[in-house]
Amino acid sequence: MGDVLFPGFDVLDLDVEHRHGGTRVHAVTGGAGPPLLLLHGYPQTHALWAGIAPDLARDHTLVVPDLRGYGDSGKPADAEDHAPHSFRAMAADAAALMAHLGHERYAVVGHDRGARVTHRLALDHPDHVTRAAVLDVLPTAHVYAHVDRRLATAYYHWFLYLQPAPLPENLIAGDPTGYLHSLLGGWGGPLDAHSPAQLAEYERCFADPATRHAMLEDYRAGASVDLEHDAADAAAGHRVGCPLLVLWGGRSVVGTGPEDVVAVWRERAERDDLVQGQAVDAGHFLVDEAPEQTLRALRAFLAA
Repeated sequence: MGDVLFPGFDVLDLDVEHRHGGTRVHAVTGGAGPPLLLLHGYPQTHALWAGIAPDLARDHTLVVPDLRGYGDSGKPADAEDHAPHSFRAMAADAAALMAHLGHERYAVVGHDRGARVTHRLALDHPDHVTRAAVLDVLPTAHVYAHVDRRLATAYYHWFLYLQPAPLPENLIAGDPTGYLHSLLGGWGGPLDAHSPAQLAEYERCFADPATRHAMLEDYRAGASVDLEHDAADAAAGHRVGCPLLVLWGGRSVVGTGPEDVVAVWRERAERDDLVQGQAVDAGHFLVDEAPEQTLRALRAFLAA
């Protein structure tokens, strides 16, 4: 059966294996041209990209998966160090998926948690990533190192989700759909920026307690094992070596913060001239809130 949000695309459910522990990956693929991997964030699924995929597919072969733990991808077993839900494991899933499909070198665009996976993919698999775009994030280690009242208020969920299971899981279970809507309709944009079909897909997936738990494990990993990986990279001088595009919503938490967003990302690159970026007239969910402006920026970067 096809994916109604991606008409004409092939639907895949593949078991991927790698040294960080494989899982089942659900994805869609379609289009023609150089391969382009699209990675979604929280609390979404691959459905995030439905609005701009037809345009990108005109000259790219798109691969659009659900991250592990999200959507219809596998839900790895928990571990004390949260490594099965780390960005390193997610990046390894993506690399294995692309290799299975015969894509040796490819561009990557990620939003939110998917942008953090994109960052990790560029660090861990530099021979395969030709270009990378990160949408509406600052590096994870930078965020935790610069927490203030403004950020803690806006990113309260980062700290709620770090509490041991099942406390946050049980709290969210009281009204999962209402809570999901508060996320999708917050962070600078309206709920109706997401199409009814996308919203229905997010609601379907968020209704599953196992999916919600895996999402929270993603954040627990982000505050533990992922920071260890980032610290090791920093100590080793390991930085992004491919061209990097940074886009952010002008009304998002990132866009209204005190940082020079491009300058922060240049600290994570081998050279300053590898990094370019701009604000988009949107909140956090810029792909849906400002699709035309986002597309223009992505197309110009990918065509360079």
